[in-house]
Amino acid sequence: MGRLVGVDLARALAVFGMYVVHIGPPLSATSGVGSWVRYMSDGHSSVLFATLAGFSLMLLAGRREPKTGLAGRQARARIAIRAVVLLALGTVMAMEYGGVIILGFYGVYFLLALPLVRLSARTLAIIAAAFALVTPQLAFVLTSLLTSSVQESINAYDPLRRLSEVGVLDLLLTGFYPALTWMSFVIAGMALGRLDLSSTTVQKRLAAFGAAITAVAYGMSLLLAGPGALRSLAEDGSSSGGSGSMPLDKGAMPDMPPSLLLTAGPHSGTTFDIIGSIGVAILVIVGATVAMDRLPRLRRMAKPVIAVGTMSLTAYVGHFLAQSALAVPAGTGTQQSWVPLLLFVLGAIVFAAIWSRFFRRGPLEYLLNAATKPAKHIR
Repeated sequence: MGRLVGVDLARALAVFGMYVVHIGPPLSATSGVGSWVRYMSDGHSSVLFATLAGFSLMLLAGRREPKTGLAGRQARARIAIRAVVLLALGTVMAMEYGGVIILGFYGVYFLLALPLVRLSARTLAIIAAAFALVTPQLAFVLTSLLTSSVQESINAYDPLRRLSEVGVLDLLLTGFYPALTWMSFVIAGMALGRLDLSSTTVQKRLAAFGAAITAVAYGMSLLLAGPGALRSLAEDGSSSGGSGSMPLDKGAMPDMPPSLLLTAGPHSGTTFDIIGSIGVAILVIVGATVAMDRLPRLRRMAKPVIAVGTMSLTAYVGHFLAQSALAVPAGTGTQQSWVPLLLFVLGAIVFAAIWSRFFRRGPLEYLLNAATKPAKHIR
């Protein structure tokens, strides 16, 4: 499918960023470089993950040129099957680990993105921008109108909610990664997937664009909301998500004052947060692509890390299972050491490096690919 090594590296960085949030110490227990790593991981890693999910959709649907006819129908069927599998897997994991699991949300993103897979990069970018400008305000209004009685009435008839604490309402509006606002990241990733990232001209334009929107979004937020505009909820000394703990950032919160729509902290779900986070994701993806293209020695050294990116689903699910099996505390106030995090990162790298020497896909990636085989019977 013309896999880009730089994209795999970016995907590995997103996975490790989520490790930092789920296993590493809270921001209040860090200092110096550690505080910067923790802050950048909080929110930005999951956003990068979602953006790369959009990119992956384009690998299935035809990267530079959308598949049409029979090939297009089969590609959309594969995407739909993946969506259902991820939704089911996410629901099962949410039964144990709570709403922090992103996989069920992924399934919804994929289903919602199906009508968009044949659009051009320009059109996708316009849609992503429109979503970023409109959906945070829409989410604020909807959640303000969503009373506890209404939520209970909806959840009472929701089969997903009966199985876990993540129901349809959570997936679309009130969860940790609500589709209403997070589709901006997925669509932006789809737009990137339509571009030739190996082109020097495209790389330069994307780098300039990513830097510009990041600076404008965060700069405007600081100007309008003051010094605390970029503050992370992790500064409260609690986790922003992890095995056995619930994150504080509940998407667009029903009781948040309108003034918070001007902030841009991680997972705040505001327009400034969305635009700034997309800018950061673009810079990471372009930076990783350029590094892998132009630094062959670094590319050789990074092969074990890149291998993690090729099996990101396995790495993501695996770290939750390992946390439970090893009774490793999540990134809460009780976790003060970076050692568990470093061991998890090292373990993922070693496993991926060894596995990739013998198999083309990761374990869960192989099963997911096998599940989509029936799509070839579409006519």
